[in-house]
Amino acid sequence: MSPQEPVALDRIESYAFGLDHAEGICVTPAGDVYVGGEAGQIYRIVDDRPVELASTGGFLLGLAADAQGRIYAIDNVAKCVWRFDPASKGLTVYAKGPAGKPFNVPNWGAFDRSGNYYLTDSGDWMAGNGFIWLVRPGGRAEVWSEASTAFPNGCCLAADGQTLYIAESVPAALVAIDIRPDGSAGERRVLCDLGMTVPDGVAVTTEGSIVIACYRPDVIYRWHPKTGLSVLAADPRGTVLAAPTNIVFTGPGLDTLVVPNLGRWHLARGRFGLAGVPLHYPTADQLGS
Repeated sequence: MSPQEPVALDRIESYAFGLDHAEGICVTPAGDVYVGGEAGQIYRIVDDRPVELASTGGFLLGLAADAQGRIYAIDNVAKCVWRFDPASKGLTVYAKGPAGKPFNVPNWGAFDRSGNYYLTDSGDWMAGNGFIWLVRPGGRAEVWSEASTAFPNGCCLAADGQTLYIAESVPAALVAIDIRPDGSAGERRVLCDLGMTVPDGVAVTTEGSIVIACYRPDVIYRWHPKTGLSVLAADPRGTVLAAPTNIVFTGPGLDTLVVPNLGRWHLARGRFGLAGVPLHYPTADQLGS
């Protein structure tokens, strides 16, 4: 499954050099790209360069944004989700888990149209003790599903908001959990076995594909329910794509794919004839503040 030759590297541009081994990334409603660092940095990409705006002192994983452009940054050292306000530069704790059951390995989060935030808790490596939180508007967390145990990592919502897609890292698989009309979790369904890879980030496209970035090997896959799995881009040398982790689509048509590279110090972007599904950005009213 792992390509031995480069694939589509001529379509990819490296930029935003100087990042500290970025993993999380998000794009705001205004189109601004924010990236996290392994020492807790929160960067904004300005004129294709990283500008550090704040630091938690921890290790940032997933990022998301709301309608005001505030950033929700998952910190695997502090075991919480921070909310960062670029206007005031203020950092506050948005969610940290209920009393007696704190977050273990909080990894990636995605908002739905009502302001609910689905948060993967990966658990310990190869221990099979991961699960999915649901953080209600305002920050109250509850266990949503215990069906995804195999190091649930990146996640994203289907275009219709009725399914949560999850990259499970070990054993590697792309899975889906339907969101029932009452908001509860349906059964876990395996969409694709990803073999000896370590999938990290996922994003949905307008034509029904799911794009998957892999920490190992240095590959971006595309999965479609009709055509199955294919390689979108691959870098056997690990220099342009170097442990690509998560994915956003940017630009006016959301047709530019951007991935951070945990193994190096830059972002990579390219166009592949795909466009991302618009994300949900909850309002302050929905979130209660």
